[in-house]
Amino acid sequence: MLNSIAPSSLKPETFAPLRILIVENDPVMRLGLEQFLDSYESYEVIGQAEDGYSGLALALNLKPDLVVMDIGLPQLDGITATQQIKQNSEEISVVMLTSHTADADMVAAMASGADAYCIKGTSLEQLEVAINCANNGAAYLDPQIARRVMGHLQYTPPPTPVADLSNRELDVLRLIVEGKSNPAIAAELFLSISTVKTHLRSIMNKLSVDDRVQTAVAALRSGLV
Repeated sequence: MLNSIAPSSLKPETFAPLRILIVENDPVMRLGLEQFLDSYESYEVIGQAEDGYSGLALALNLKPDLVVMDIGLPQLDGITATQQIKQNSEEISVVMLTSHTADADMVAAMASGADAYCIKGTSLEQLEVAINCANNGAAYLDPQIARRVMGHLQYTPPPTPVADLSNRELDVLRLIVEGKSNPAIAAELFLSISTVKTHLRSIMNKLSVDDRVQTAVAALRSGLV
């Protein structure tokens, strides 16, 4: 749950209320978000959804300015929903508000097009900062994970040319960046899990990285996906 901190007196500098869609499967969390956002004249909650497919449909129909999106949603996860929203309406900002703290989830979320990443339990003041950053075209990472992310970026080696990876390795790499597991990659590409592992080892060797998160970060920095 969000911490009980009174809303800041600072308001986003907009002439019309920021139209916000909430996509969250926890009804208590959804209610808390609605009450917080409605306490601002500058924010207007225009819709709510409790699963990924409903959230995607509402986003495409209502065209909100911003979506507050969970990751662990029923039917369609928040990362995939965000990716599809951005593919259809790049102008819609997305703030991830989730309990997922794994580096791979964060990398996959930002790769999907999310503009901000917040951990549930963050203060309302920090959520306000994240919303305003996303609305103004700036990226935001929760301080709880920003230091870890910067560590990955700091030690990422120079980009590897696209030609060094085969087409199949690029397919596997794209799904790694999306946060897919080895079984999920195998199912999508019609490969065995052992073949996926072989491709993953080859990719990591060519990119000179040691784990999946560093692989995803190297891919994003070098423009491989």
